[in-house]
Amino acid sequence: MSLPATVTRLAHTWSAALQQQARRNAMVALTACTQRRAEREDVEAFLAARADARRTPARDDLAGGSVSLHA
Repeated sequence: MSLPATVTRLAHTWSAALQQQARRNAMVALTACTQRRAEREDVEAFLAARADARRTPARDDLAGGSVSLHA
């Protein structure tokens, strides 16, 4: 027994729309993650520059030579 053409077409358009929405959601999430990573890298660079500017020879041994905010 075959399904009517209307039901088959409806199922196909529903699945295609669902796939498109999933791709849109993934793109939005990727964009947000990319923006957060860029902000983290900017803050890390800023803090590293501040640490270098404030570092004295006595502090250099304690600091380990780098600042990283990556988890």
